Amino acid sequence: MSEIYLDNAATTPMTPEVIAEVTKQMQESWGNASTGYSYGRHAKLVMEDSRHVLAQSINADDNEIVFTSGGTESDNTAIIQTAFKRQKLGKHIITTAIEHEAVLKPLHFLEEHGFEVTYLPVDENGNISIDDFKAALRDDTILVTIMMENNEVGSQMPIHEIGEILKDHQAWFHTDAVQAYGLLPIDVKADHIDMLSTSAHKINGPKMMGFLYRRDGISFPSFIKGGDQETKRRAGTENVPGIAGFAKAVELNTPEVKEERRNRYYEFKQKIVDALKENNVNFEINGQINKTHVLNLWFKGISTYVIQTDLDLAGIAVSGGSACTAGSIEPSHVLTAMFGPDSPRISESIRISFGGLNTEEDIDKLISTIIKIVEKLKQINGEK
Repeated sequence: MSEIYLDNAATTPMTPEVIAEVTKQMQESWGNASTGYSYGRHAKLVMEDSRHVLAQSINADDNEIVFTSGGTESDNTAIIQTAFKRQKLGKHIITTAIEHEAVLKPLHFLEEHGFEVTYLPVDENGNISIDDFKAALRDDTILVTIMMENNEVGSQMPIHEIGEILKDHQAWFHTDAVQAYGLLPIDVKADHIDMLSTSAHKINGPKMMGFLYRRDGISFPSFIKGGDQETKRRAGTENVPGIAGFAKAVELNTPEVKEERRNRYYEFKQKIVDALKENNVNFEINGQINKTHVLNLWFKGISTYVIQTDLDLAGIAVSGGSACTAGSIEPSHVLTAMFGPDSPRISESIRISFGGLNTEEDIDKLISTIIKIVEKLKQINGEK
C-alpha cells in the first residue's frame, strides 16, 4: 500500500539534500565549536556560515540568531526570561486563546508566579480583532506573544499591524513563527518583531534544531544554565550538523519556492472543497481557505477517530482536529476557542496539512478515499 503523508504541520520528512548535508557535517565538522584548535575552528566556521543563511531569511543580523533545540525551547526562553527580566516594569502579558502549548504552558507557569495574562478571543475563522488588542494593551504590558500562523486551522495573525502598534510601547513583541517560517515571507525589521521562534523539522530540516531571533538590544539571562556558548545566551555545545542541515533546508526554500507552494496549497484546498461539495459530503471548513498549508474540516456526524482511522487504514496520514494524548482525545483548545466547548466540530474534525513533497495524485487519492468513507458510513447508518 502506498503511503500518503498529509500531516506536515506536525513534522516534515528531511529532504535528501538535507540528509546529505547533515551526514557530511557529522563526518567533517564533529569538533566542538567553542574550542580554539583546528577541529573547533572548522566547526565554528560551518556554524557561522549557517547562522548567516538563517539570519538573511528573516532580514536579521547574524548576531541576533541564537541556536536552540527547537520551537518549544525558543518559546519558553522568550516568554519566561522576558517576564522575569522585566517584571519591575509590569506583570501584564497579552497573547491569544489559540496559541501552541509551547506558549500557553509557559504563560500558565507565569500566572502561578503573579503575572497577569490576557488571552485575546478569536472569531470563527480563528482571527483576532485589532480593536481587542488595542483595548487589552496597557501601560504595564511588558510582553506580547502572538503566533504568526495557527497550527490547527491555518489562520494568520496581523503581525505587521501589531508590530506597528508596539514600536513605541515598552512591551517586547514575540511571535511563534514555527508554522509560518518556510512558507510566509518574514521581515523582522519591517514588522518590528523583537523575538521570533522557529523549528527546523517543520521545513524538512532535522528535529531538535531551531533558533530564537532576539533583536539586538533585547537582553536576558540564558534559559539553559551551563557554559557560555552562543555569546552567553544559550548554554550547551552547539549541534553543528543539525545547524548546517537547518541552513540547507532554508537555502532550498527560496522565496520563489515559498510562493509556488502557497499557490499550490491554495489550489489543493480549493480542489478538496469543490470535490467534496460536488459529491454531497456533509462538511464545513473550520476557518477559511487561505494560502497556508493547513486545512481543517468538520465532517458532520463522523467522529474524528473514525475518519482518521479509516484514512490511516487506506494509507493516508492526517491529524485529528483534537490533540491525542496517552490514547485519549483531548478537546482542541483552538476549535473550542473558535466555536465554543459544546460544538460538535471539536470531536468531528480533521486537520490536513500539506508539504512540499505532496502531489496532485496525493490529493486525488485523499478526495476519493474520503468520499468512500462517507458513503460507507451512510450505508451503515441507513442513510441515502
